[in-house]
Amino acid sequence: MRPAGQTVGDKPSEFFVYFDDYQEAAARTDQNRRVGIEGLAFPLLGLFGEVGTLLSALKKKQRDQDSYVGYSEAVVEEFGDVLWYFSNVASRASLSLGSLAEQVFDNRSDSNDSEQDSTGSNHSPEFEAAVIALAGKVGLLLNEFSAGKIGNNRDVLSAHLAKIFRSLSRAATVADVDLRQAAHNNICKINSRWPRTRQYRPLFDTAYSDAEQLPRKIEMHIVETQVAGRTCVFQLCNGVEIGSRLTDNKVVEDDYRFHDVFHLANAAILGWSPCLRALFRVKRKSRPEVDETQDGARAILIEEGLSTFVFHHALRLNYFDSIKSLDYSLLKTVQDFVTGYEVDQCPLWQWEQAILEGFEVFRKLRTHRRGVVTADLVERSITFRALPDDR
Repeated sequence: MRPAGQTVGDKPSEFFVYFDDYQEAAARTDQNRRVGIEGLAFPLLGLFGEVGTLLSALKKKQRDQDSYVGYSEAVVEEFGDVLWYFSNVASRASLSLGSLAEQVFDNRSDSNDSEQDSTGSNHSPEFEAAVIALAGKVGLLLNEFSAGKIGNNRDVLSAHLAKIFRSLSRAATVADVDLRQAAHNNICKINSRWPRTRQYRPLFDTAYSDAEQLPRKIEMHIVETQVAGRTCVFQLCNGVEIGSRLTDNKVVEDDYRFHDVFHLANAAILGWSPCLRALFRVKRKSRPEVDETQDGARAILIEEGLSTFVFHHALRLNYFDSIKSLDYSLLKTVQDFVTGYEVDQCPLWQWEQAILEGFEVFRKLRTHRRGVVTADLVERSITFRALPDDR
């Protein structure tokens, strides 16, 4: 590594140091425990897949044109994902990402891979050609790895990775994307999902009076019963019936009548539930703007809509039974769903916990048809206790 202040091509040495720092951070968030050359298959497949996703984003922009409003953000995110897999391929081979970057900018005149920088919009033909070239180089490495031509030869792998990095840099330049910013955004995203330490953010209503706080411990008796020939669920807290009696509201029954458990999970894990604020009459009326924007009808509809959306996804996966980790795209959609509301401050791992623990209790309710659900906002937990069947 060159001393600080020196340059490689048109890049200061700090540019390459940044990539080494990024590589260290990316390695910490790698959930695949296979290390060394023998662990290359997974990140190589991920790298190839993310390049394909980057190209898919481009094709979607070309197809949908101005209706694809999130395109620029998606392109930056995909560059970050490509860089993450690329970084972890390099880490498994004990290759420095900063050193690979130096090779790229030291050898701009390489006769085999010379590519002139150009600028343009990130849906231009130049960008398409650059991404296809990137995919080709990743595909060549994957093909040679599968054919056993890489083995433990770090020099061969290093040469491949330098060419890939050059193509990645070329595509980013054409797309007007700063790779360092893409790397920073990527680490923020990964840390939101898999942080080194998990720390809950403070409850949103701690600064309010007790009369405007969600109850810190809610014991909800949830019981399925028959009323006028219809199956419904009623809920009692401290002997008082809470809310309306619920049915599935669907021709084909799916037990959605137990869905208030998801609001309890949101309250316990996230410290957020406009629905429960309304049911327990603890809206924050001392601050009219908070009462209107965070606790009002629209916020309630957002939470109800979110519960329905996640439930529909869970139906296809046996209500998340035996699932320990949720798909990133689902969590990202959930987070996008609540943009502009206070709960958008909660990281992805907290959402994942709220969803999985909520569905764990939901599945128990489906089995027992009645029970006590305890949402503890201090302990950040939601638990289930069965009740005897006295029907």
